[in-house]
Amino acid sequence: MESLAIYVPRLVTTKEYFAPGHRACMGCGEALAVRLVCKALGRNIIIANATGCMEIVSSPLPSTSWEVPWIHTLFENTAAVASGIEAGIKVLRRKGKYTKRTKVVAMAGDGGTADIGFQALSGVLERGHDLIYICFDNEAYMNTGIQRSSSTPLGASTTTSPAGKVSIGQTTWKKNMPAIAVAHDIPYVATACHSYPFDLMNKISKAIEIKGPSYIHILSVCPTGWRLPSDLTIKAGRLAIETGIFPLYEVEKDRYTLNLDFPQLRPIEDYFKLQGRFRHLSKEITSQIQERVAAEYAKLKKKATSNNY
Repeated sequence: MESLAIYVPRLVTTKEYFAPGHRACMGCGEALAVRLVCKALGRNIIIANATGCMEIVSSPLPSTSWEVPWIHTLFENTAAVASGIEAGIKVLRRKGKYTKRTKVVAMAGDGGTADIGFQALSGVLERGHDLIYICFDNEAYMNTGIQRSSSTPLGASTTTSPAGKVSIGQTTWKKNMPAIAVAHDIPYVATACHSYPFDLMNKISKAIEIKGPSYIHILSVCPTGWRLPSDLTIKAGRLAIETGIFPLYEVEKDRYTLNLDFPQLRPIEDYFKLQGRFRHLSKEITSQIQERVAAEYAKLKKKATSNNY
């Protein structure tokens, strides 16, 4: 349970590989998540980063927040670029020209992962490249105007799925990217959230040691797009886990582990009422979402209990 605590005093490196001074919004959960990820990754990495919030806020010429080798890629080819780097390193090692134990990491938002970059990601997982793919999921295309993505949850109001008299907002369920990654039969899949920092860093550290592709899906609270006060970022992340909307779990070689289980989940209203994007929802729609969350959580819990999936 210590790994799931926030206030447990632990020794974490003071070295920052994602330096302060970037231009992220106040209370940006994604910037916090990237900082924690980089602390866990360490110095000996190469990052391929898709177009998105973190690329925009971290690399305005002539400055950069990245203190590790980093390359900006397009929305659609982050996984492809990362796999090319990994393959290149492999060739150099075979020729005896490269001896470092460098890990290649691909980073993208939910749009660059679940939508535009989906094909390249699937190819990387299928081919079995030795790299880590991290999706920072703030549940919309936030940096270009809060447009819906296929990772936007049902009922959320965005600029391209606005709630009103004839619409509830987003009309489809959130795409389950971790389940899709699991379906590729890769060695390691995990979910994480910046509101549980040690759990997040432990999963990154575990992924570094994995031979082959790892996929880590990190819920990144966005105060701007979610319409909540910037000081509630951590609370909103914890409520996402406590309500079962975003469970923390790992899948290692088809074995499920539910990292934080609750005898009884909190009602999703506790999570929704903090956020302006859900304030229009009727009790009927809220009840439908509650039923779906409970059913999905029960399925996940069954897999973790039986470990026979």
